[in-house]
Formats: sequence, structure tokens, C-alpha cells
Amino acid sequence: MRFQSPPRSFGYAPAVSVQTLLGQVLGITAIGLLITAGTAYLFQDLSYGVGLIAMIIGFVLLIAINATRANPALSLTLFYAFAALEGAGIAPTIHYYVQSIGGGVVVDAAATTGLGMLALACMVYATGLDLRRFQGYFFLALIGLVLVGIVSAFTHWVHPATYSWLTLIIFTGLVLIDFARIRAGGDGLTPVQLAVQIYLDAINIFLAVLQLFGARRSED
Repeated sequence: MRFQSPPRSFGYAPAVSVQTLLGQVLGITAIGLLITAGTAYLFQDLSYGVGLIAMIIGFVLLIAINATRANPALSLTLFYAFAALEGAGIAPTIHYYVQSIGGGVVVDAAATTGLGMLALACMVYATGLDLRRFQGYFFLALIGLVLVGIVSAFTHWVHPATYSWLTLIIFTGLVLIDFARIRAGGDGLTPVQLAVQIYLDAINIFLAVLQLFGARRSED
């Protein structure tokens, strides 16, 4: 199961320099991903049912993060709690790949995700690429992806590899939009809210890449 980001709405946040904002967002995101990785390692024996409960609670925290944007300290604490729950949520999936294929596939998927997102960020900052005017289309595609995933979970009418490629395409676009938003000053969102979006982009891309790498290696 993949968490999807909430609607990418505009708000109000204190003005800071783009460099400072980027540093804050990347710092918060990095800590969140480390918490997720650590939690996934510590709770790798969790059942899928417990993982699902953790994700549901995490979704509630996502809503709370937006609701507490006026309190940066509380919002940040909620984000780190969400990152821990996300780690528990994906722990059974990671454990499955480690047991069936080997830990190398997880490391390779994480490295590919990190390098890919770095390349996309560099593209935005080097070229000034700004796809924010298309964010509505990507959000509609995201909703469609969620609906397809729900239906496919019961009917299996979409091949997992196809779903993973669709996930990569959509979240690649969202990564470009999110970094363009940071480059433009944040569009009024707080550093924590921006970090949540980058974090969710990374987690979804990682899971998609993990599925593709895992399927390829299981066929070898």
C-alpha cells in the first residue's frame, strides 16, 4: 500500500531565502527518511495487518500536520511520528524482498531513488523548469492512480509492473513540481509541509522501483 500526498494547497508561511528554505526542507526530509529506514529495520517482523494499521494512523497524522502549520515545532514532531509509522507500514514489504530476493535489491532501490531525485532537483535548479501550471493534471492522475490501485487490489486487472511504471511517471512529475515550488519560495507552504511532499515522493518512487527491481531479479 502506498501513501499518497494530500491535496497540494497553498497557504501562508514566513518568507525565507530560497537557499535557506531548500536546506530546511532537505534536512527535515533526510531525518524523516532515516527514521523510516530505522523503524522498518527494527519492526521488520510486523504483519501486513499491523503495517496497514500504522499507515492508517499515519494518514491521520498527515492531516494533523497541515492543521498545525501555525505551530512549527508541533508540526515537525508530527511529521517525524508519521515517518516512524510509515516505516512500520512498509516494513513487511521490505522484509518480504529481503527474505525472498536479498537485501541488495532494497539497497539498490534506495540508491536509485536518491540519485534519481537528486538528478530531478538539479534539472529544476539548473534549467528553471517549472511544471507547477500542470499540478492540477498531476493531482487528478494521482487520484486516478489511487483508484486503480484499490480496484486492482481486488480484481488484479492491472499488472504490478504497469502500476509501478505509472507510479514512477506520476511521481516524477510531482518531484519536478515540488522542487520548482521550493525554488519559487515555497508557494506559501511551510518547510515541514514541503518536506512532507518531498518525503512522500521519495517513498512512493522507492516502492515502485523496489517492485520493478524485485520482479526483474526474481525472473533471473
